[in-house]
Amino acid sequence: MQDDYDVLVIGGGPGGLSAAIKAKELGLRPLLIENREILGGIPLQCIHTGFGIHYFKEDLTGTELTYRLLDKFEELDIDYYTGAHVTDFASVSYLEKKVRVITAKGILDITTPTIIYAAGARERHAFDIRITGDRSAGIYTAGEAQTMMDVEGIMPGREIVIVGSGDVGLIMARRFALEGAKVKAVIETMPYPGGLLRNVVQCLYDHNIPLRLNTSVTRVIGKKRVEKVIISQVDGDLRPVPGTEGEIECDTIIIAAGLRPYLPLLESKDVIIDPATGGPVVNDYLETSIPGVFASGNALVINDLVDHVLEQGERAAEGAYTFIKNKGLPTVRFKRMIKGKNIRLIVPQYLSGDKDAIIYARVIKPMRDIAVCFPEIEKKINLPAVRPAEMIKVKLGKNEITRSKNGIRMELVHL
Repeated sequence: MQDDYDVLVIGGGPGGLSAAIKAKELGLRPLLIENREILGGIPLQCIHTGFGIHYFKEDLTGTELTYRLLDKFEELDIDYYTGAHVTDFASVSYLEKKVRVITAKGILDITTPTIIYAAGARERHAFDIRITGDRSAGIYTAGEAQTMMDVEGIMPGREIVIVGSGDVGLIMARRFALEGAKVKAVIETMPYPGGLLRNVVQCLYDHNIPLRLNTSVTRVIGKKRVEKVIISQVDGDLRPVPGTEGEIECDTIIIAAGLRPYLPLLESKDVIIDPATGGPVVNDYLETSIPGVFASGNALVINDLVDHVLEQGERAAEGAYTFIKNKGLPTVRFKRMIKGKNIRLIVPQYLSGDKDAIIYARVIKPMRDIAVCFPEIEKKINLPAVRPAEMIKVKLGKNEITRSKNGIRMELVHL
C-alpha cells in the first residue's frame, strides 16, 4: 500500500464510507481508517427499517444499507485499515499533512493534503444527565442495549424504564416489547418527545408504552441490581418540582439521552466548535477552521436520518476534491448564517456563494403552519409543522446566496 493519499477518511460508518466512495469516483486516492474491526458503523446493529428512503429510494434495514455501501466500497477497491487509530496529524504546509496511524501492522505516517473526519458520535450516559443514586447493575445506554439484543442475542432485562425519548430509545422500547419485556415508561424532561414522530407512533403508541413528558429520573435505587427509580415532574427550567415525586419498579434502565459529536482529535488541534451543534464550525464545502480538514455525518452535527449523513459524506469529498484541484478553497468573503426566531442550530455556518448549498437546521420548539424565511435573500418556504427532533433541510441556490452582501438570517414565522 502507498504511504501518500489524496484524502484520508477517519471513520468507517456511513459518513466515512460515502465520503471515500465519492472521493474515488471523483478520481482521488482515498484511504479509510476505522478503529473497529469491521466497517459499517452503527447501522450494522440496526435490524429495523427506515434507512435509505431518500438516498436509495427504498426502505431498508440498517444492515441492508450498510452492505450496499460496502459492496460499492469493495467494487472500487478502496484502501482501508480496520482496528486502526489516528493518533495525531500536523500541517506541514497548506497542502500537506502528516498523519500518524497505529495499526496491527505497526505505526504508519501518511501524507495527504486533505482529511475527512467522520468519526461519528458518542452516547450521553447516566452521569451526563445527572442521575444520582445507587450504581447498580442494569443501567445501559440505548446503543449498548441494542448491541446486546440485536448482535449478541442477550436480553438485558425484563422490566424496563427508558430515560429519554431519542430515536434509538424509542426503537429499543419497541424491541423490548416485541421480545416480551414490560416497558414501564419512557421518561422525557421536555414537553415533547425527542425522536421522529413516526417512531413515537410506531414504537410507543402502537405498543401501548407510556410516554411521560415534563418528567425526570432523579434517583436510582438498587443494591446489586436496579430495583426502582424515583421520578419527578420538572418546571420550565427542567428542575424537579418538590412534592411531585413518584417511583417505578424496574430491573433495567436504558439511557436514551441523545448523542454528541466525537471530536477528541479535532479538539486537540483547537478546531473551532459550534456550541449549538457540539460539532466543528464549517463552510459550505464542509471544511472546518483547519484548512483541508473536512467533517461529515454525526461528527459534524447529530442527524436523525442516515440519508443526511450520506449526503454530507459526499459533500465533504467534493470539498476535498475542490481543495486539491484548486490548491485550496476559494479565498472569498464567506457569508455567515444567522440563527433567527426559533432556530437552534444551522449547518453549515458559512456560505461562499460559489455554489448551491444545502442547509441543515433544527428548531427550538415545535410550531405548526409556519414559513421558513431568509429575509436577506427574500426566500420563503411554507411547512405544515416543525419539530426539534426532525432536521429541516433547505437548498439555497448560488444566485440566491449572492443576493446577500453579508449574513443570511434563517427564521420561522407563523403563516
